[in-house]
Amino acid sequence: MAEKQQTTGGTIRIQYYRSAIAATKKHKQIVRSLGLRKLNQIVERPDTPSMRGFVEKVPHLLRFVE
Repeated sequence: MAEKQQTTGGTIRIQYYRSAIAATKKHKQIVRSLGLRKLNQIVERPDTPSMRGFVEKVPHLLRFVE
């Protein structure tokens, strides 16, 4: 039997701390795609390179919470 490889990289907590009103349309889409709707909202997402890439695209709107 072949075993499934589990990629348990853990989770990261992302906080939406600055308004995206004046941001570009692409930046607004990134914030919404992460499931963030309200300011100061914190969500947990899997710790993958793609999720980290999303946050690094808009560091002026989002931050990692320890």
